[in-house]
Amino acid sequence: MRTETETETLTDNPVRFDTKIAVLLRDDLEPWQRLNVTAFLVSGLGTASPEVIGEPYADADGTAYLPMFRQPVLVFQGTKETLTAAHGRALSRSLPSAVFTSDLFGTGNDRDNRAAVRAVGRDQLDLVGLAVHGPRNAVDKVLKGARMHP
Repeated sequence: MRTETETETLTDNPVRFDTKIAVLLRDDLEPWQRLNVTAFLVSGLGTASPEVIGEPYADADGTAYLPMFRQPVLVFQGTKETLTAAHGRALSRSLPSAVFTSDLFGTGNDRDNRAAVRAVGRDQLDLVGLAVHGPRNAVDKVLKGARMHP
């Protein structure tokens, strides 16, 4: 069976990925918070699922650039309740996920970020963002009730 990358190089047809990368943001965030949360959340997915990272880039002059995700990242939004439900569904499906809680806006480093999440039980997390990667169908079920970010 060919990988998606192999399929990309063998044909000129559009690539359909069998997985999905999605970010779900709480709909009451400020614009700067939405960008910050999205950036932090997706940074974890490449470490847990290295197959989502493509090859390094280079321009016509040979300047090297870092590799990025090899598939689109879809961004959704929803209410606090939608986010809480999606979190539960992602956990029940054992999908790789990353969380961002409201407490993380008050910390300034990785150690304090991890301590803030560790201090709160799973069902009491004040989630403002969730990133998830997995089979398209499973991710679609996790995101039930969310809508595409405008």
